[in-house]
Amino acid sequence: MLKRVFREFIKGLWEEIPPFRLVLGLCPTLAVTKRVEDAIGMGLAVIFVLTCSNVIVSSVRNFIPKQVRIACFIVVIATFVTIVELVMQAFTYHIYQALGIFIPLIVVNCILLGRAEAFASKNGIIYSFADGLGIGIGYTLSLTALAAIREIFGYGTFFNIPVFGPSFKPFSFMVKAPGAFVCLGLMLCIMNMFKK
Repeated sequence: MLKRVFREFIKGLWEEIPPFRLVLGLCPTLAVTKRVEDAIGMGLAVIFVLTCSNVIVSSVRNFIPKQVRIACFIVVIATFVTIVELVMQAFTYHIYQALGIFIPLIVVNCILLGRAEAFASKNGIIYSFADGLGIGIGYTLSLTALAAIREIFGYGTFFNIPVFGPSFKPFSFMVKAPGAFVCLGLMLCIMNMFKK
């Protein structure tokens, strides 16, 4: 059992890392990765929502009628997203403002609904917890890596600390939408090269 729990956790860190292997959740991935701080904030929100919703879906999976399972999953996910949104408004308002509409849109993030449907609704609570935590951490790591590259080259900073000297001219293309696509495409290419 412990071996399977570990396997379910670890698969989200490389084998099924959402933006690079599953190619899911790309809209928030591209939108919130201008700065590392924002990427980590979004990642932590997704870890909380994904792990908690996986546990709840797994625990009530035998009581939900098949005809309304997707609607029930969305209600569970929306409950935890509301909790995250209120907590962020209260304690990390600057990150809440930076992430904007992408916090409430976690509800319709295909990663969460996909894990609820494909995994949590078919497996036990412990495995679902491990799956949600692993996929959430993998998503956070991928957001952070993408944000680090974009922030370093786009602003010349890392966590708002200057990385280069005063003569550095930021490559502003990196913090715009096309730069996000190019950076993500290059990272996908590198991930596929490592896979082969």
